[in-house]
Amino acid sequence: MSNKERIIELLNIIPDYKIGYVLAYVQGVAADEEADDLFCQRMIENYENAPDEDKEEIPLEECMKEWGLD
Repeated sequence: MSNKERIIELLNIIPDYKIGYVLAYVQGVAADEEADDLFCQRMIENYENAPDEDKEEIPLEECMKEWGLD
């Protein structure tokens, strides 16, 4: 049984007075995904539309060192 099928099965036993909590949680999770996607898309568009002089090139090795990944 998939997670989605299990959730649907559990919804059938949740009392009506608790469904509002479930709905609010699921809407929040869905909204976070949409907001993340929109944020990333805006970041890409901002970079693509920026003048070349604003696009700083940093070698991957330098980024990794700065982030502690060396």
